[in-house]
Amino acid sequence: MVPLYLARWETRLWAWLVDIIVIGLPFWALSDWLPPAWRITIDPGLLSFSLSSLALFVYWTLLEGYRGQSIGKMALKIRVTGRAGEEIRLGAAALESFGKAFFLVPDCLIGWLAMPGSKQRLFNRISDTIVIETRESEEPEGVTCIKHDE
Repeated sequence: MVPLYLARWETRLWAWLVDIIVIGLPFWALSDWLPPAWRITIDPGLLSFSLSSLALFVYWTLLEGYRGQSIGKMALKIRVTGRAGEEIRLGAAALESFGKAFFLVPDCLIGWLAMPGSKQRLFNRISDTIVIETRESEEPEGVTCIKHDE
């Protein structure tokens, strides 16, 4: 049995921020160039729906559904898995991503208040996913690295 180390909220926040900067900001800037009929923005807070939130939803769903990691999660060495550490499928990734793309504030608040200590957002619980640290050994199995004296 391999131990799973749940990722800290601070680490998850930084990974989210990297994703927002890399993916969300460019789409947010693009939305100024769209015709008014294409601009859909609902007040951020309880519900957020815009071109950038839609782009982030697709981005998180695809990367976390196929790799378990977005760019932010790769940078901070965390990943989304099933509750036993197994890879998740696209459907679970879509459900998990829906909360952080469109309902981030209530998603986090419900997770923190209703499920203290679980380190799960509401949509992590609904999708049966967790976010763990990727504690990879420095040397791959069967490989020995030799350092020369300088």
